[in-house]
Amino acid sequence: MSPPLPPASIQIRTARRADLPGIVDIYNQSIPSGQSTADLTPVSVAERVAWFEQHEPARHPIFVAEVGGQLAGWCSLSAYRPGRQALRFTAEISYYVESGFQRRGVGSTLVGHALRACPQLGIKNVFAILLDRNTASRALLEKQGFTRWGYLPRVADFDGRECGQYYYGLRIPE
Repeated sequence: MSPPLPPASIQIRTARRADLPGIVDIYNQSIPSGQSTADLTPVSVAERVAWFEQHEPARHPIFVAEVGGQLAGWCSLSAYRPGRQALRFTAEISYYVESGFQRRGVGSTLVGHALRACPQLGIKNVFAILLDRNTASRALLEKQGFTRWGYLPRVADFDGRECGQYYYGLRIPE
């Protein structure tokens, strides 16, 4: 395992449309392990265009992390149940790190950046949905102050291997 990166070497910025192929590539890297997503087959860039366009930077941005000019990871803040106005201050956070940069501080840096942006975005509550066997994400979220808000047992089936999903949440300090 490579050592943690110095925080100053991880540059965070808002994603651009040109980043979408890299975002999709990083996401697809997570599928074979069955640890980080409930998708079973890779997604295409074309399939993710609408998702990308739903993330307007002023309200629900996608952030990317770069290290030495290379896309190292991404993090999105997504609307929770769009159209239901009582839920407008709540967002789902998702994050994925390129395999060569995992466990080096990229995920923590991305999530921390997104959480610090929440007050300016009008987001009061953030939650993450993760597979119960994803111990690395549980540790990352707990380190950032998230607590377990819920659990759905045995809802994911990976060709006969079942697992549950945790909901971790955080109220953003006012």
